[in-house]
Amino acid sequence: MITKTIDILYNNNDASDSDLISIINCSDTEYLFTKAVKRRKEYYGDKVFIRGLIEISNYCKNDCLYCGIRRSNITLDRYRLTKEGILACANEGYRLGFRTFVLQGGEDMYFSDDDVCSIVYAIKTAYPDCAVTLSIGEKTKASYKKYKDAGADRYLLRHETANASHYAKLHPSSMSLDTRKQCLWDLKELGFQVGSGFMVGSPYQTDSNIVEDLRFLQELCPDMIGIGPFLPHKDTPFKNEPSGSFLKCLNIIAILRLMFPYALIPSTTALATISPHGREQGVMAGANVVMPNLSPQDVRKLYSLYNNKAFSGSEAAEAIEILKKQMQSIGYRVVTDVGHVAK
Repeated sequence: MITKTIDILYNNNDASDSDLISIINCSDTEYLFTKAVKRRKEYYGDKVFIRGLIEISNYCKNDCLYCGIRRSNITLDRYRLTKEGILACANEGYRLGFRTFVLQGGEDMYFSDDDVCSIVYAIKTAYPDCAVTLSIGEKTKASYKKYKDAGADRYLLRHETANASHYAKLHPSSMSLDTRKQCLWDLKELGFQVGSGFMVGSPYQTDSNIVEDLRFLQELCPDMIGIGPFLPHKDTPFKNEPSGSFLKCLNIIAILRLMFPYALIPSTTALATISPHGREQGVMAGANVVMPNLSPQDVRKLYSLYNNKAFSGSEAAEAIEILKKQMQSIGYRVVTDVGHVAK
């Protein structure tokens, strides 16, 4: 029966809510992953794109209940990279073959719009054949326009959950789902390649919530979709909550590939954290992006969103050859071009 349901999704890039829930929870995944991989190969062949992740700051003004760098975490050693430090990371990344840099951080008010624009402009000037992606949270539309004018190509802003009631259980009252969604619409209107996504298995989440997430993504039509398991952090209110299901994450990656065949879908650090071969398994379920870490070695462990974050081995950009061999072992090849979305 589940194969027929998967065929509906494969043939129509969509399915009913109940069918989606069945696929989310299916345990016999071979057919699902086979269909997802077939679809991604139609668009991307055997390519896996790499993005160089630079975690620019672990300061954050927000107090999200699930996040290890939340404002209230007084046990965390805080850091922020200088412009020179960020450019040094980009320089090393370029030498290693990276052609996309992802500048990610908490919502650190230390960086003004002019600071962000100066960093983006410097990277784009030094490496005009590269793309710059920002992932620095909720900003005004005017701020986003400045970043775009400075040369930023992409922006990642996960909506985390598309259900307002669920959103309120994960975030402080100062934050709202409406604001988050408006930011995404603003970014699209300004011409960014936009990425969104959500946690799988976050506290209070239901399968119906996940379907709502999928329906919101259908409205948004993002270029990039990032999902990963909820992983607790020892210094948050959710420290004793169970991790999200690894299998459910893989199923949802496959669903996303079938619903959004064109999308750039990463196999995330969280997957690599929850399972030793999580990165490879994510690709075998339909993902086509990996994001090794270009941040300085001494700060990687400080960008602590959840417990036991993977930040060495193939997570580290220096081990790019290991990553290439891992991908080759499962039939894929790492490519170093900019890797725009196949729309």
